Amino acid sequence: MKTTKFITLLLAFIYSITFTSCVEDGNFEVPNSLGAEENAALNKLQTEATSGAVTEISIANLKGLLVNGQVTQITSDIYVKGYVTSSDQTGNFYKEFFIQDAPSNPSAAIKVVTEMADSYNKFNIGREVYIKLKDLYIGEVRSGDGVTAIGGSEFSAGRLGTLTTKQTDSHVLRAANSEEMIPAVVKFSEINNSHVGLFVKVENAQFPTSIVGKTYVDANDQFDTQRLLESCDGFGYTNFILETSAFAEFKFSVLPAGGGSISAVVSKTFDGSDLVLALNKTTDVIMEGARCTPLDANDFTSVFEENFESMTSSNPLGGNGWITFTEVGRFNWRVLTSTDSGNPNSKIASMGAFRSGDASNISWMISPGINLDAQGLEFLNFQTSNSFADESVLEVLISTNWDGTSPNVTTATWQKLPANIVSRSENFQNWVDSGAIDLSGFSGTAHIAFKYSGGDNTADTIDGTYEVDNVKILVRK
Repeated sequence: MKTTKFITLLLAFIYSITFTSCVEDGNFEVPNSLGAEENAALNKLQTEATSGAVTEISIANLKGLLVNGQVTQITSDIYVKGYVTSSDQTGNFYKEFFIQDAPSNPSAAIKVVTEMADSYNKFNIGREVYIKLKDLYIGEVRSGDGVTAIGGSEFSAGRLGTLTTKQTDSHVLRAANSEEMIPAVVKFSEINNSHVGLFVKVENAQFPTSIVGKTYVDANDQFDTQRLLESCDGFGYTNFILETSAFAEFKFSVLPAGGGSISAVVSKTFDGSDLVLALNKTTDVIMEGARCTPLDANDFTSVFEENFESMTSSNPLGGNGWITFTEVGRFNWRVLTSTDSGNPNSKIASMGAFRSGDASNISWMISPGINLDAQGLEFLNFQTSNSFADESVLEVLISTNWDGTSPNVTTATWQKLPANIVSRSENFQNWVDSGAIDLSGFSGTAHIAFKYSGGDNTADTIDGTYEVDNVKILVRK
């Protein structure tokens, strides 16, 4: 049965989400280098925006209209503006392109799927585009792949259809300007679903020596080849996947042997199971320098360490100055004895919402105070594991103004640390190293917090368990 959901943005809805007007003073720069018909269409849209006949919606708010498993038709006079981040010029993208909300420091991106081939001739990287959304659709090309896209129909139940060439011409309007796209600098460990479609840059990156000299695409692969990337992250490497189409012009180019940076678009595999990077062109791979080398653990000593072995198995966890606090829900952090082959017979800290009966369960595990002024450069290091893939989240935070009491946990200032947390796809037996997290930007007495956000429901989709062990603060000898 067709499940298309029609949305009408009434006045109350407009007030309930954040819309932004493309300009506030009504002055638009009308493109002069485009065709007369295209100029007129964009000029008309901009005039209507000034008069209030149409309203701009941000990419982030547009993505919020997605209903999981459904294709949603837009029936209101709204439009979205963005800047193209991907290109099919080299064949690595096909009948699709991404736009993000700003040329630099972007916060959200969305996919546009179209029947138009060689779209780079019109929608080149950096091109500012306006998309009239009325009568278009929001959904996923492959239901459940987690990539929100703009399309022209409901191809089948829960699956988005592409924009026809006619729809593309009439709804996707380009401005005359193309901006320089400044990639957002991230670490492999920081990339998540919110980055899909964004143009990013990872520094201190390289291909493992085991595949240096191979080509981007294996000659035996019919569709895509995945090549592993690595980046030095503390005492080890953080890995990520580079996926290249077998139809890319550069498919048989040789992977570089050096180290450096890679700039690419964050995307997903065909089934949406994994995040990947996708190149626009090989010149965005600058790996002509020396390869990076992880820090040597022998050069460091521990000034704080917690392996939970001295704690009694209990719920909630307690002892050695650690404090637990349940912000929402009933379940809390506890100490268990691990049965994992990668960490056998070891006591660990564990938190999960399974069978809690709470739709939301947020729990904190906070370290005792650590004096960051007593020594030189400090690094945080720990290991994490999880019991099964789910939608729960583990964050690692730091505060230098928390007073150490449970009632004031949520009123203190907490900053997220760029730790490498075990992924949902990791085997439940495996323990993942966080890397060496630089704490040099903090001073005074600091507390490290492990914040679990999950919940329990009948679908068992967000009730996973996270485990933590071997928390250390390390300094150079």
